[in-house]
Amino acid sequence: MGTSTAAKAPKESALRVVQEPNKSSERVHADLALNPAVNAAATVRLFGRGTIGKLEITETLEAMIETVASVRKGDMSGPEATLVAQAASLNSIFTELARRSAANMGEYIEASERYLRLALKAQAQCRATIETLAAMKSPPVIIARQANIANGPQQVNNGVQRAEKIETSPNELLESEHGARLDSGTASTPVTGHPAMVAVDERKRA
Repeated sequence: MGTSTAAKAPKESALRVVQEPNKSSERVHADLALNPAVNAAATVRLFGRGTIGKLEITETLEAMIETVASVRKGDMSGPEATLVAQAASLNSIFTELARRSAANMGEYIEASERYLRLALKAQAQCRATIETLAAMKSPPVIIARQANIANGPQQVNNGVQRAEKIETSPNELLESEHGARLDSGTASTPVTGHPAMVAVDERKRA
């Protein structure tokens, strides 16, 4: 067990970490600076001081790590509670700003307008927070269509995909107008003569 800060630092500001044998102290400090849980714990400690008081950084970090681990396991009760609390807080902010706007209305119109704008911003944030909470509780159903890829041209009718092959073989082009198929691949017997034809004398040829 080692410390990442000076030994004389106050207890609440001294972060206790384990020094890994294969990492230098500089690398440990860099990992801590890039760790989201460490940054969140430091932020909570700074901004929560006025409400809760001084927080010990190591204990705050351990609580933050446990919260992150529960969400990774699928437990969303923590984020849901946060959204509910924030929506209630935003609604309180809206109510107070709206009250101040009404109190200044008529005599100090500019101040009344500023308070009203801030009140409407808090109202919009409250609505967005509630919508996010509703999406977490009942996530939208996404229906994905399956794309059927076929060789050649395709025709799509009413969402039903049907592929029609329009390739024509050479034999199909040889069909006669009466539907008879001409076979281009079968050898035919040559015609050597005709019973109604006779030899013509060379002197009578054209």
